[in-house]
Amino acid sequence: MTRDAALPTFRVEHGTTLAQARPWQHPPVTLDSPALDVMTDLTQFKAATVHPETTLRQAEQVMIYQGVRMLFVVTDMPSFEGLITSTDLRGETQMRLVHERGVTYDELTVADVMTSVGAIDAVDHAVMAKASVGDTITTLRRFGRNHLLVVEAATTTTPQRVRGVISRAQIERQLGTLIDVTPIADSFSEIERALV
Repeated sequence: MTRDAALPTFRVEHGTTLAQARPWQHPPVTLDSPALDVMTDLTQFKAATVHPETTLRQAEQVMIYQGVRMLFVVTDMPSFEGLITSTDLRGETQMRLVHERGVTYDELTVADVMTSVGAIDAVDHAVMAKASVGDTITTLRRFGRNHLLVVEAATTTTPQRVRGVISRAQIERQLGTLIDVTPIADSFSEIERALV
């Protein structure tokens, strides 16, 4: 072929079929399987992110579009400021803010309800590498969370970084069974609101 030559074409025959993408399959796991088998590795999958000034309704659309239930809140990649989950989008916090501020739900932003970095529980990647799926379920139950971050320690060449995410929904898909996790209040304000 000469440079910039048109490619040869032909007419598509009747009966030609479409190639079918095979859905990415997670291997089945048991409670004794390595915990890393259920971790979403952020070196292999792009982290789902949202800007803190995004409205809650827009954040919900991002979650739906990307097929996730948690977004990292980011202003300037690769640093992140917190997390927002599908649970954060609806509930008492939003209703309280609407009432206190005299605004509508559509005026609330991710920054209003996100969990800030300093309030996020994580597990060290080296610990996770030695743990089982059962250990991760116990940890999710202990903290009453649907997600758990897996963090790699800093090295001489890289800062501490979130390496992965453990998701209750992901574990349920791979185990083929539901996992009961009861939310736990972890601040005085959350306990006070739960008692009112």
